[in-house]
Amino acid sequence: MQKGGILNSHIAKVLADLGHTDTICISDCGLPVPAGVQKIDLALTFGTPSFEAVVRLLKEHMQSESIHIASPMKEMNPHNYAVLQELYPQDRYEWKTTDHEAFKEATKRCKCIIRTGETTPYANVILQADCIFNDEK
Repeated sequence: MQKGGILNSHIAKVLADLGHTDTICISDCGLPVPAGVQKIDLALTFGTPSFEAVVRLLKEHMQSESIHIASPMKEMNPHNYAVLQELYPQDRYEWKTTDHEAFKEATKRCKCIIRTGETTPYANVILQADCIFNDEK
């Protein structure tokens, strides 16, 4: 039995299998999951777990080089936008910002979508994996 880290076996497996440039998505409870993309559903009730809690945990356990968000997030969800700015500062990570339709199209190439209980608008991010032997970010 694992002593710590991410106890969810599905998330732990996805992270262990990621290669450089592979992507995963952390989403609110309303983002559609494309056919063929694995959904890891963590949603228990509205708001639980929160987008912020899941993003903070994944930041600890996934080496990322870039993030992708939908442009309305900055205005429509300033709290979670600020969380991403804190965790993935733009001077150290590449930020890709697109319209929401292009963001949803990009989810089709994700290894999985981790669905949270988040109910605030545009609380979605795609994380792109970096090499684990690069300098720690």
